[in-house]
Amino acid sequence: MAWVVWIVVAGVLGLAELHTVTLVLGMLAVAALPAAVVAALDGSPVAQVATFAVASVLLLGVVRPVARRHRRSVGGLRTGTAALVGRQGVVVSAVDDRAGQVRIGGEVWSARLYAPGPSASAGSTVDILAIDGATALVLPMPSDDPPDQLTGRSS
Repeated sequence: MAWVVWIVVAGVLGLAELHTVTLVLGMLAVAALPAAVVAALDGSPVAQVATFAVASVLLLGVVRPVARRHRRSVGGLRTGTAALVGRQGVVVSAVDDRAGQVRIGGEVWSARLYAPGPSASAGSTVDILAIDGATALVLPMPSDDPPDQLTGRSS
């Protein structure tokens, strides 16, 4: 009947973890389960407590740091077309608000401007803002050329 006590302890600790979100009580709840198994196998109270202590130390010392690191990690791995958003491409054929082509990495994509404006000429760099089907929606990058001192225009 001692195994029931360990199951109740695990349940109470698990519920308490839902309110604290520290991962400590959750690990202790999981550690109570091997102690319940020892109790169900008619282990002595000393063996039950020792099992709980060893499982607690292992979970808190090994699993908790790994779980905390994963909780703090930034976003997931982007794949497919989502991985292209935010990258830069090179214009292969002039891109306007209707059509054009850009090279993103090693692939040539059909493209059009994300917002109305001046077209991007071949060889210029664009930002990939979105992917609509098989078309990249792009925004031309500002020119890096310094403005001419007399006219104020880029050369």
